[in-house]
Amino acid sequence: MISSIVLSAGMSTRMGEPKALLDWGGEPLLSYQIKQLKEAGVDEVIVVLGHVADDIHRKIGKLPCRVMLNPRFQMGRAGSLRIGAKAVNRDAEAIVIISVDQPRPASFIGELLRAHTSMSAATRPSHGGHTGHPVVVAGRLREEMMNATDETDGLKGVLRAHQAELAEMETDDLCHLDVNTREEFAAAKARFGLAR
Repeated sequence: MISSIVLSAGMSTRMGEPKALLDWGGEPLLSYQIKQLKEAGVDEVIVVLGHVADDIHRKIGKLPCRVMLNPRFQMGRAGSLRIGAKAVNRDAEAIVIISVDQPRPASFIGELLRAHTSMSAATRPSHGGHTGHPVVVAGRLREEMMNATDETDGLKGVLRAHQAELAEMETDDLCHLDVNTREEFAAAKARFGLAR
């Protein structure tokens, strides 16, 4: 059983509009992310919403995911991680953690899942000596993620506690792609061949 958590509760302040609803090749970016996870072989997609959750939920329509609500989304990302981890199937062997503003094709996610083994606490893609996203976390860390706080550095803190068991998959710089501003969004669309 492979699960995933899509973190999409933030206010998208720098973007000026909800990143989940950005037009990504004719569909909302969040819809693209969900479809790519499923295509990569993920059995369960948990989406954590917060800011303008009703709007986003309405516009993504009927997609193969479970939507969870973080009513305290302003309090930091760790709360969304806790809510997502709690919703994950207890039998999940691996959990893909991805933010809505990190578009990745199914081929990239699938490669990362294949690189992850039961020996590792987590597997991260890396390029040029720096790790990126998404992260595949072993299902056995679910309870630790359910107890993560912003004070203990959220997911980073959980991974730090298992430093000796972390694996990396060397890849290209796509693992560093984040869409926080209009300029980054335009560059990401160009990279994916979606620029108009």
